[in-house]
Amino acid sequence: MDTDHLNHSTWDCKYHVVFTSKYRTKRLYGELRRELKDRFVTLALQKSCLIEEVELMPDHVHMLISIPPKYSVSHIVGFLKGKTSLYVANKYAKKRRYKGYHFWARGYFVSTTGY
Repeated sequence: MDTDHLNHSTWDCKYHVVFTSKYRTKRLYGELRRELKDRFVTLALQKSCLIEEVELMPDHVHMLISIPPKYSVSHIVGFLKGKTSLYVANKYAKKRRYKGYHFWARGYFVSTTGY
């Protein structure tokens, strides 16, 4: 069994997370898709999380992420969505007519996994 360790705990917490682009518009394609995949991995490592798998569809994202118990799922998902939204707005705002920092929709789906 793959487990991770903190000072006072041993854990194996994996979550299936899905979130969509604003209005489910098909925005995730080409160069942006490749860059966001790398950006998700580097941002997760900043919070000592590990993205096991990530799949970017044209209008939504599926990821299997391992989150340590010291962080809540909502904190990590908010961090990932917020930082990638800022990145997209700063890099692609003039090319693709994005309005402000509103790239992702407000909610997300999360489910625990048992493997």
